[in-house]
This record gives sequence, C-alpha cells and structure tokens, in this order.
Amino acid sequence: METMTGGQALIQTLKREGVEVIFGLPGVQMDWAFDALWEERENIKIIHTRNEQATSYMADGYARSTGKVGVCMMVPGPGLLNAMAGLSTAYASNSRVLCIAGQVATHHIGQERGALHEIKNQLETVRSVTKWAERAMSPQEVTQVVHDAFINLKTGRSRPVEIEVPHDIFAKTDNVVLTEPGIVNTLKGDSADLDRAAKLLGEATNPIIFVGGGMVTTGSSGKLDQLSDMLQAPTIMSPNGKGALSSKNYLAHPVIAGYELIEKADVILALGTRFVLPGPVSWPVSSEQKLIRIDIDPEEINRNIEPDIKIIGDAVSAINDLVDRVPRFNKSRPSREEEMKSVAAHTRQKLGAFPQLAAYSDVIREQIPDDGILVAEMTQVGYYSYHGFPVYAPRTYITPGYQGTLGYGFSTAIGVKVGNPDKTVVSIAGDGGFMFGVQEMATMVQNGINLVTIVFNDGAYGNVRRTQSDMFEGRLIASKLDNPDFTKLAESFGVAGRKADGPEALTRELKAAILANEPTLIDVPIESNPSTFAHFAPPPRLMAR
Repeated sequence: METMTGGQALIQTLKREGVEVIFGLPGVQMDWAFDALWEERENIKIIHTRNEQATSYMADGYARSTGKVGVCMMVPGPGLLNAMAGLSTAYASNSRVLCIAGQVATHHIGQERGALHEIKNQLETVRSVTKWAERAMSPQEVTQVVHDAFINLKTGRSRPVEIEVPHDIFAKTDNVVLTEPGIVNTLKGDSADLDRAAKLLGEATNPIIFVGGGMVTTGSSGKLDQLSDMLQAPTIMSPNGKGALSSKNYLAHPVIAGYELIEKADVILALGTRFVLPGPVSWPVSSEQKLIRIDIDPEEINRNIEPDIKIIGDAVSAINDLVDRVPRFNKSRPSREEEMKSVAAHTRQKLGAFPQLAAYSDVIREQIPDDGILVAEMTQVGYYSYHGFPVYAPRTYITPGYQGTLGYGFSTAIGVKVGNPDKTVVSIAGDGGFMFGVQEMATMVQNGINLVTIVFNDGAYGNVRRTQSDMFEGRLIASKLDNPDFTKLAESFGVAGRKADGPEALTRELKAAILANEPTLIDVPIESNPSTFAHFAPPPRLMAR
C-alpha cells in the first residue's frame, strides 16, 4: 500500500501494464494526471497534440501497427467529443485503444450546473464507440478500473475502451494498493468443431478462404500460408486483412477477385471477418456450399449469415489447429498456381481502368521496403490501394475500416511512426482530408517523427465533385477547395516540402525523402479519376442473392 494521488495511481498502474507512450492534450481536469506523468517522464513518453482528435487517431495507429495498447488522454466534454472520431475508427477496425478522459468534479456529475467541459451523460455517450467504459470514483478505484480496462482490451474482440476520472479524484491523496497486470489466456475453439471443419476442408474439391482484420489483430497470421497451401485454397483478404497472406503468394487475392472465385467454391472458410460485400451485403452462399466461420466475437459469428460450422475462438490459434488436423482428411491436390495467376491477371485488367492511380500506387510500393507501412486515406489513390496495392506482412497496411473516416490518415500515420521508428511509414491523403489534421505537422516536428506524407492535390473533395458531375448534371456545390501552397505550408512548420508532377517525379522525391529520414510532405497535383467504387462493385448477380 502506498500513499498517492489519483493521478499517480493512474500513471503507476499504466506503467505496470507496460505503457511506454501516451498521446494526450492537457487541460485543467487533467492537471494532476499530467503532473504524475512528469514524475515518470523517463519511462512514459507523452506526445502532446494540437487537437484531441489526433490523440485517438495516433493511439489507433500506434496500436494497429505494433500490437501494443495505444493510449490517449484528454479533458472531458469537448475534448472527449473531439477524440470520438478516432475512437469510432478504432472501433470499426478492432483496435486496442485505451482512452482516458477527465470528468467534472464528483459533486457536479449529473447536475447540469454548467461546470467547465460538462456534458450530459458523458459515460453513456462514449459507450457508443467503445467496447467497455467505466468511471473511477476514488484513487483505489483508478488502479482497479485501469486493470479492468486492460483485461477488456486483451479479452475477446479487440476494440477501444474508455475510463473517466473526475478531476478531484485525480487530485485526492489516499492509500492505494496497485494492481498487477492480469493474465489473459488465448480463447481456443471447440476441439470437436475444429475436427468437423478440418474434415470438411480436407474433403473439399474447391475450398476458398476469406480473411478479415481479425487475422492480423495479434500481429501474426500464424500458419495461414501453410493451410492455404495444403488446401490450394485461394485466399481473399479484406482491406483490413491485407498482409495476413503475403501478396507474393499466388493464392493471395484482393476482394474483387473473390467475385469470380466464390461461385466455384464448395467449402468456404471465413476467418476473423464480417464476411460482407461492400454495402454491406453478405457474401452469397448457396445451399450447395458449406460455410465455416471462425471468430472470437460470439455476436459476430451469426451476423449477416448462419454458418454450417461456427468456431468461437482466436483465429490465429484456430488456423494453427487446422494445420495440424486437416492432413488427416486432405486429398492429394495439384498446384493451382497457373489458374491463380490467370485470376490475378484478370484482376490487373480491372485495375487497368485506373492508369493514373495505378502508376502512383506502384511508385509507392516500389520505393518502400517490404516491411514498410502504408496508411491509406479516403482519397482516390487510397481507394485504389484496397485492391491494387500489394501488402507483404501483417500490420503494414492501415485503413479506417468501415467507418471511412475522412481526415484520419495523417494523424494516424504519426502514431504508426511513433510505434515503428525504424520502419519506413508513408501516409497518403487527399488535399481535403489532409487539412483535417494539418496542424499536427507541428507535433511531428516537435517530436522528431520522420513520417513521409504524400498529398494528392486535386483542389476539391474529389469524390464528391465527381459524383456531382456524373449524377447531378454538373451541379457542383461545396466541393471546390482553395488550397495553400502545400510545400510552403510544410516549410513554415519546419517540414521538408517537396513537389512531384507525375509518377516519375514522385519516384525521385519519395526516394529522396526516405533517404533523408526527416518529416516530409510531398505535394502531388492529380487529375480527377473515375469512381473505383462503381468499377469494383460486386456484380448484380452476387448482390441479388
């Protein structure tokens, strides 16, 4: 038992849980917590941002790219509301983010007296974008609530959690017993169900595997490559599942390849995925096909479609078990390499409808190492990358998931780089999305975060403008953007500003930026492009089932 403030109880418990970095923005309700951080400044690094929204984005990027818990901290009310865009993105992307918010003094909670930063039902509000949220009402409860938060982060489906502490509790001194980190065991699937799945897969004539973000949550896809190889099963990866199987493997395919492959399958294995077409509409499964679903979330396992075999458990653990079990039932299978190369060629033909986007995407892939990380934004090159950007390892490709959060990318990429200082990290953004977080260039420079950001600049919210042109007879409204000179803007922050007119120039500038290893922005003027969504949409026959 030690005598300490609630703020010290918070920071000492976080230290015991292995937290090394906190992304935060201070304020009056957080003063005692930040003072406790000063005491541990040699052990926990604080990166303070210019907007609370960036704290949660950075924590998300840090978490998804490292497998560690990303921690963000901010004042209550407007501070927490700012951060909720990042929390909703983390929720959609199964990210281990711990949000620590202040709260008004205990005697003001629920009174609506107009205390500074007070909002009605703050805890209930944040529960809409978190897996779990609780309040601590004493210094001892602070350490227990942090302990419970980490248990929830590491148990079941990875999603953000939140704790809130009134500022008088942060300041209060009391005797506190610090909790020890909890031990969480891997949730293994039922042995009998795994045997049934192994038999069904081993006896299948044409099995296929669908992979989602649940396969990369642990930072490993286990023995997925071995299972796909022994079954010669084409493996379709959602954007958040990219990297679970290296794109260099001939069995690895993006979602659009699944449109033609699923109809030939007799057994479908869905791993850590919502198993939905863009829409979302469930992938069609006929009465002749058998569906096996493996997911750690019991609420997800029956959502959208009822599987023939459902296995509730950790997807990586289940894959490793299947690799051991399938050989007992597996038939001799010839290589499908030539067939899969033909499917890949058909995919490239579809991607050929976007030569400008393909050229820029290819430059980025060529210039960053195999373990380099791309953070894709809600911009045309980003949309193209869902299907056309090869990914070679788990946690090296980051998207906002189904939340589709415009403006998340730059701040998220800063968090990615903080967690991976020795890896090349590239953020791509449109001019519209980049300006959502432009002020975080100051954060990047102040902390020596050597991120390379590419801004594809078309002077518009390009997707909106194209829709207005194509669907509304050119009635353009609220989509034009008057931008600053991005290179000069970058330089005013102390960021290296570069410009690249075309793919060849981007090759040169990106190579130089990576070698320079400094905070860099590359401005790339780009023309309007046709809709990737329309071109890559599922065929009507699939949507109609």
